[in-house]
Amino acid sequence: MSAVIETGRKYRPAPAIPLLADADLSRTFAWRDGTAISTGEFLAAVEALARRLPNASYAVNLCEDRYRFLVSFCATAIAGQTSLLPASRAPQTVNDMLHAYAPSYALNDGESAASRSFNVAQLHGKMEKYTNTIPLIASDHTLAIAFTSGSTGAPKANRKTWQSFCASSALNRATLEVAGPAPNIVATVPAQHMYGLELSVLLPLRSRAAIHAGQPFFPADIAQALGEIPAPRVLVTTPFHLRALLQENLALPMLAAVVSATAPLDAELAARVERRYATQVIELFGSTETCVIAQRRTAHLVGWSLYDGVELHPQPDGTLATASHFGEPTLLQDIVELLPQRQFQLRGRNSDLLEIAGKRGSLGDLTQRLLAIPGVDDAIVFQLDADTRGVRRLAALAVAPQLDEPGILAALREAIDPVFLPRPLRLVAALPRNATGKLPREALLAALAGKKPVV
Repeated sequence: MSAVIETGRKYRPAPAIPLLADADLSRTFAWRDGTAISTGEFLAAVEALARRLPNASYAVNLCEDRYRFLVSFCATAIAGQTSLLPASRAPQTVNDMLHAYAPSYALNDGESAASRSFNVAQLHGKMEKYTNTIPLIASDHTLAIAFTSGSTGAPKANRKTWQSFCASSALNRATLEVAGPAPNIVATVPAQHMYGLELSVLLPLRSRAAIHAGQPFFPADIAQALGEIPAPRVLVTTPFHLRALLQENLALPMLAAVVSATAPLDAELAARVERRYATQVIELFGSTETCVIAQRRTAHLVGWSLYDGVELHPQPDGTLATASHFGEPTLLQDIVELLPQRQFQLRGRNSDLLEIAGKRGSLGDLTQRLLAIPGVDDAIVFQLDADTRGVRRLAALAVAPQLDEPGILAALREAIDPVFLPRPLRLVAALPRNATGKLPREALLAALAGKKPVV
């Protein structure tokens, strides 16, 4: 004899959301070598790959070609799998992730040292015509687990549902309406980084934007990629790449907009970019935990404008960010001052604040003063781990080919209180920036020790 216990509650599956916000299969979805790839061709590639994927729960997506990343990302989604987006492509990092998330495998489009790897490099060129309906994905499906960059410590995992991605993408789409309803995007940042994922992966899925398949790094490559797509063009990049473009003084095709994130953008740099390329520079503010939550025209405004539905609540140790599409309230390390009309100003980061010998300072301010020394091309001031006495010394790395370390310290002593002088200060050929221009802490420590960092 059996019995059914009536609980009064019925199971209701999570509503599904289409993979694409625009169902026009003939529209251009991506560009490769100046050739358009239609949405129909993209979906055919996604469907073909989804049928061949290994049976697993997780996939570490290492694809460098942005179109192949998109095909792989969407194929794993409709197969019910979750994409793992590592902050580093270092073999040890990837293999540790494969071990921590099981059953799993790695997707790549080149050589890979991952222990379980599936190559998708054949996914290029024309695919057969797509005749099925737009795939649906459950709104509560964990589409991806993104990891922080490690610039302030060990990378942390952040689960992202399809519904939260769709909500944040709608906000980004509204910000980029200044470039028109169907912009063509070149991105210098990797798709595995949350900023790159939002602007070069999710945006083409949730709007009529089309994406260039490449990930150009050097100024000449960026110019070439922009020349392979038609107007209106949007460059999604970082302050590091913008400085390099201006230094090379390259001519670029007409830009409808330039978008910057991952590191603070100086107002003077933003203004120079706007003048040089007759465009508008939009800086985005966000985190791996929250996605983008604010924007500003840095060349003209100090304050940031919050995205609709996002609220900030200053706390003693940072700022609590809330929104209906967040899984839960998120504590940011940023110290903010709220302004009228849903704006705010940044006043530093909790992790940057210093108190030495009763005197207060910040790592960000010290870095800016080091960068202001004539002859210093790039630099960073950071704090070391505590020594046996519990003291945390300041250290610095600087790129200054025409200067020496004593000369830099002497100039810095004129600009800051001596208690904040970084010792050691080491001259390097280049700072160990990763693909987004960030400086992971482990890489900084390796460079300070004279070792080649693995990023």
